[in-house]
Amino acid sequence: MRQLPEADRDAIRLAQDPKFPRWLEQITATGGCARPVHLSGSTTTLNGATGEIVHHYDTRDEPGERLLVRCRNRRATVCPACSRLHAGDTYHLVRAGLLGGKNVPDTVRHRPRLFVTLTAPSFGPVHRTGDNCRPRRDRGTCEHGRPLGCGSVHAQDSPVVGQPLCPDCYDYTAHVLWHAHAAKLWDRFVIDVRRRLASSVGLVQSHFARHARLSFARVAEYQKRAAVHVHAVVRLDGPNGPGDEPPAWGTSDLVRDAVRASARRVLVRTPYSPAAGELLLRWGAQVDARPLHCDGVGRDDDAVAAYVAKYVTKGAGETGAGLDHALSTWADIEAAPVSEHVRALMRTCWRIGGQPEYAPLRLRNWAHTLGYRGHILTKSRAYSTTYAALRTERADHAGHRDAPDAVTERQWRYIGSGHGPGAALIATGIADDLAESRRLGREARQAGEWRR
Repeated sequence: MRQLPEADRDAIRLAQDPKFPRWLEQITATGGCARPVHLSGSTTTLNGATGEIVHHYDTRDEPGERLLVRCRNRRATVCPACSRLHAGDTYHLVRAGLLGGKNVPDTVRHRPRLFVTLTAPSFGPVHRTGDNCRPRRDRGTCEHGRPLGCGSVHAQDSPVVGQPLCPDCYDYTAHVLWHAHAAKLWDRFVIDVRRRLASSVGLVQSHFARHARLSFARVAEYQKRAAVHVHAVVRLDGPNGPGDEPPAWGTSDLVRDAVRASARRVLVRTPYSPAAGELLLRWGAQVDARPLHCDGVGRDDDAVAAYVAKYVTKGAGETGAGLDHALSTWADIEAAPVSEHVRALMRTCWRIGGQPEYAPLRLRNWAHTLGYRGHILTKSRAYSTTYAALRTERADHAGHRDAPDAVTERQWRYIGSGHGPGAALIATGIADDLAESRRLGREARQAGEWRR
């Protein structure tokens, strides 16, 4: 008789445990988290006025004497269940800054708002999709003997898309250093937009904050060529933030012109290196600044929020532009399951990361993300709500928060993470069922809106 796989045997063993129903409740409460954190300890809630014990919880009564909680990893490649939750939070965070809600006034929907895309510059020609990849009248070759053009038609999912026509001509050092300075380039861009807005209406640049506030939420996305570009929602408010109306001179056209001008102007200088010299890093030539218009139901805004939420759950590994875990040695780079283009970028991080002038950039620590050190999602303080506030709201909705006058004593310690083979199989099934339930719920709501 054929023996059952190990995961199935382990799942049967778990199902036969007397405490299996409670264990199943825990897995369901985590949403089918793929790598739950295991905690041991207790919580005692006291009445603040009388000192009477209102509630006591101890993991000694739980299966395995432990409590499972979500890992909260945003990457879909690590934990699909938690990444879906994170994407939902990101959607509400971005949408609140566009349409209001979550303690943000609804009036923000009528403010000057832009959806901005900033790209990386070119570091060398790469293969691309389209009718023809790179047609050239001159069918010559580069100094390394490779063709200067490509007349092929590449499909969207072709592995050659994004790869250099000539790896030896490609400027891998500039690519890596641009990634390492992308966050600083963004900061200077935002500062310059504020200065340009002030100058355009005759204000002293240092007085801009007395008249208006520029808020934003931005997400970084890896392109096919393994270069990061930035999508951002930019909004102009009054000086006190979303509750304050912007000045009369604050229009979408004015903000758009300032964004385009600043994207062309700002630059960052790299540390001087005897090998590479000093590089001047800028945004790419392709800059898009599209005003967002609220048509009464916020369809445009919903689409932008969903777009940002989709990309915030993608790690470098899922896009093929790097890995979701750090690299420890040169051998790790050679063994990584990536394209040769990405491997060359990792090698460049490791090679120049050992040079003293680039030591502050910690390029070897960030070789798995090709030198990019910024967060995937960042926002200004006044743009909208926070992830912490959304988690608190979710806890309130589930009834997991203590009464205002309660005193809680907690004693917890970490004892492990993840699942055994059988538990992983069951958790995956629960996560899939919850995802399908949410999908059906969305379809039902959309059908109801269509009928209306």
